[in-house]
Amino acid sequence: MLKVRVMPTLLYNGATLVKGVGFDSWRTVGSALQAIKVYALRQVDELIFLDITRTREGRPPDFELVDDFANECFMPLTVGGGVRSIEDVGRLLQVGADKVALNTAAVEVPGLVEEVAARFGSQCCVVSIDARRTEQGHEVFTRCGRRATGLEPAELARRLEERGAGEVLVGSIERDGTLGGYDLELLRRVSRAVTIPVIASGGAGSAEDMAQAVLEGGASAVAAASLFHFTQSTPLEVKRGMRDRGIPVRLQEVQS
Repeated sequence: MLKVRVMPTLLYNGATLVKGVGFDSWRTVGSALQAIKVYALRQVDELIFLDITRTREGRPPDFELVDDFANECFMPLTVGGGVRSIEDVGRLLQVGADKVALNTAAVEVPGLVEEVAARFGSQCCVVSIDARRTEQGHEVFTRCGRRATGLEPAELARRLEERGAGEVLVGSIERDGTLGGYDLELLRRVSRAVTIPVIASGGAGSAEDMAQAVLEGGASAVAAASLFHFTQSTPLEVKRGMRDRGIPVRLQEVQS
């Protein structure tokens, strides 16, 4: 097994970091720049930065802001929010993003995933799939969980992999912010449908939750926001807990 990545998620509303529950009831949690500086000093494998207002308001990414953040970010940075074109992707990569997350545009903009993969490579193309449980199973929602698509997450992930996506970030809407654990059924379905890495998101409350996402859900990486914002858990402590469950992680223990 390759080393499993631990990835804090920063949700930005155009002014500050926020965190909600179920993609709603947002509350302020601090400065994005300060959080990036803190994570740069900790054992974080990658960082996910999502501007949750851009798509909803029909605005492009804030390239100047990403440029400022990238200057302080000394780990791979995935950026999403408001991306609608190949030009948006190119500019984000130019100002310092290592990867670009496509969520709504992956569904609504035909050919964008293929174009990104062809021009910049699959390794920088992350497709983000937000799903909600329904009576029929799971359904993909776009536009920050507000628009139902009628699409099944595993099937959409498979199609986007065929189009050139390099990774898929899978989020459970109803688990988001609950600290109650990932949706393992959702993760299993998606991970079995694709060969590219699956990043688990939505619900992590402990290192054990993250271990289950890997061992039972088939995830290759684990992302979390509330776990690091609202508990005493740090990325290093989470990695130690996952290591104790036999999961390979990148660890640099400080020698006394």
